[in-house]
Amino acid sequence: MLLPIHQLAPLLRSPRTGRPLAVTFDGARAATVTAPSPSPNGGIERFDVVEGIPVLVDFERSVLDRDATLASGATSRITRRTSPAWRFAQRVVGGSPKIARRKCADLVERLLAERASSGERPLIVVAGGGTIGGGAEALYDDERVRVAGFDIYASPSVQIVADAHAIPMADGCADAVWIQAVLEHVIDPARVVSEIARVLRPGGYVYAETPFMQQVHEGPYDFTRFTQNGHRWLFRAFEPVDEGVIDGPSGALRWAVRYFVAGLTRSRTAGAIAGASLFWLRFLDPLMDPRHASDGAGCLYFFGRKRDDGAALTPHEAIGAYRGAQR
Repeated sequence: MLLPIHQLAPLLRSPRTGRPLAVTFDGARAATVTAPSPSPNGGIERFDVVEGIPVLVDFERSVLDRDATLASGATSRITRRTSPAWRFAQRVVGGSPKIARRKCADLVERLLAERASSGERPLIVVAGGGTIGGGAEALYDDERVRVAGFDIYASPSVQIVADAHAIPMADGCADAVWIQAVLEHVIDPARVVSEIARVLRPGGYVYAETPFMQQVHEGPYDFTRFTQNGHRWLFRAFEPVDEGVIDGPSGALRWAVRYFVAGLTRSRTAGAIAGASLFWLRFLDPLMDPRHASDGAGCLYFFGRKRDDGAALTPHEAIGAYRGAQR
């Protein structure tokens, strides 16, 4: 369940200075957000609030523009389809998000077992949670855990607007971070993963899904891709619990056909229809050698645990972590 903003407030920090924030409320909505300034004159940092949602962004170091963000009411700059019909169509074409659902259940059970003696409900931070990812719905429906969501735009599934390059939350406050289809859309993925590690307690968990063989989506807000080994290196400060393929080579092929047809016909609609018509290819993915599937996957996942000793995967170990077919 989404943590009420007044319960999340004690965990919030300035994205610029890291100092605790003072939040006042108008009923259940945030009204003002301030923080002491580190400057000698003792000034006060003030943060914007849009429709009761704090905008905790260091605009000088973010892709977000303050004036545009406030003028739009912190709405998404990208048109997002979230209707039940659209989600159903996605499931038909791409299949049910079975892996994410299983990892969601696994994560919750691990956290509950580890927190059993304390009696506290684990806190899961959803980075890029403006749209709830496929398979993550159970996190929001489970009363045994608390969920804090943020994104660079406001939505009913986030309590704050924030940039993952400077997560405005206290060190070690979270038991887990869930981040789906986000790391390709950030300018500095390593900085974001460093921030994830910072807000996690020792032994905290991360679940990430990131594209490998996918074409550009969300236009100027699309920056990078990762191979399986590159993804593992990105999360080198974490011990792997599990990792693998979310969307196999069939997904990569559908993406390629979609963009090929769109380019040939100058029609995104024609491309979408062409890609969707190949939905049946996903039924062939289970027949593939997992090593080849990893080398040509559309999307990969990493489920890991923050190392207590602060050590990290070495470059030599990264080479040995390769799981593909080109050994």
